[in-house]
Amino acid sequence: MASAAAAAVAPAAEEKKGAGGPVTGDMVSAGFAELERQQRLLATCTRLYQHLSDHIGSLERGLAARSDALRVRRRAFDARTHRALDSLHRREASIDASVSRALDHLHSISAKGSPPAPDPAHAAGAGAAEGLRALCARMDSAAFLGFVVARRKEADALRAEMPAALKLCVDPAKFVMDAVADVFPVDRREARSPADLAWACVLILEAAVPALADPDPDIGPARPLVPRAARERARGMAREWKDAAEKKGGVEGAKPPDAHAFLQHVATFAVAEKEDMPLYRRIVVSFSWRRQMPRLALTLGLEEEMADIIEELIAKRQQLDAVNFAYEAGLQEKFPPVPLLKSYLEDSKKTSTAASDNSSTSSSGQSGSNANKKEQSALRAVIKCVEDRNLEAEFPLEGLRKQLEELEKAKTEKKKAASSATSGGSSSGPATKRIRASNGGPMPPAKAGRLATNACASSFPAGARR
Repeated sequence: MASAAAAAVAPAAEEKKGAGGPVTGDMVSAGFAELERQQRLLATCTRLYQHLSDHIGSLERGLAARSDALRVRRRAFDARTHRALDSLHRREASIDASVSRALDHLHSISAKGSPPAPDPAHAAGAGAAEGLRALCARMDSAAFLGFVVARRKEADALRAEMPAALKLCVDPAKFVMDAVADVFPVDRREARSPADLAWACVLILEAAVPALADPDPDIGPARPLVPRAARERARGMAREWKDAAEKKGGVEGAKPPDAHAFLQHVATFAVAEKEDMPLYRRIVVSFSWRRQMPRLALTLGLEEEMADIIEELIAKRQQLDAVNFAYEAGLQEKFPPVPLLKSYLEDSKKTSTAASDNSSTSSSGQSGSNANKKEQSALRAVIKCVEDRNLEAEFPLEGLRKQLEELEKAKTEKKKAASSATSGGSSSGPATKRIRASNGGPMPPAKAGRLATNACASSFPAGARR
């Protein structure tokens, strides 16, 4: 450094010496000061150059990443467009064949003729398949809904036989809308019964999907064979349901079976409207616990929003529903199911623990019983989900089954203890209860229904749920 400084100062010193003056210490100090200033300037320029280089490099990398992402999205869009165009071309080419098949089907029905109407006694005792086929062949929509409602306990058999029976109708779309018109989109019955018949509407509308499907196996339900007049009528029914729901406070306040029937109606007759997509999403999220909602969401055209719907369900602590939506949409890699199920169990445990703590100050103990039932329901739901999705290797069930057995055992022991206390207090338990009730005392707590952390009871009977 000294030699460099001397070399830098030497020219100045020689210049001064040539001018006739001696080289002084101040001159040397000034030379070193100038050298240090230039050195600092050079270091500053070097740092500035490095910062600019890093910034430009970051911009280049960001632009390259965005370009790659746009390139990938463009390829995906091109592929989707190509598939859509191919599908449209195939569907256009298959129209003549589909019409020919439909005409052949109608001719075969006409050739067979309508079966004789069974007498009332025979119809009442007829099996599900025989009764459905007879009503559909005669286009007796007025009696069809009553036939289904009267056999609610045979819902599984009805679900299996109804699609084939509806294919016997000359006009399945008109028949189905006529059959449900008394209770959907609004209840028009003069003598309304307290029983909710929306479950029957859902069952009939679901069965109509394969009955209305295009005969071409390559297209199938993707193109329902619904005449233009029937499609316009279906749109009108959907609008009427929306208007009625808004007058009652919005779709979130609608009964779950009614909201389900509306979405199934829109999906069955392919009358989804682009401007109603936010409405469909609100209904799907509000009633996400119903098993058919993930499939309906895709059918209604919400596939682009499935990831956002799943994230919303997770944020609302409905992880079990999120898992079902993820599998239906093929997003289980983006939303791994095992962590979601574990988080669901943790939330359920916290809720039941808080309820148990609150029940310690309650004289009836009903809160603790409900908390126990909620935890059991959560465990059963997770066990079934793991079994259905074949996740036992990632999520062993031995611990959950043991925990469920312990909860059931505790519930049984609690019932025995309560029964012993009641029998010990009086030899005539039922009479004592009636006396307490007649004297204005507290009645025994009502038997709690099925509870879940994020679900309501389905409108379907136990054997009819899917």
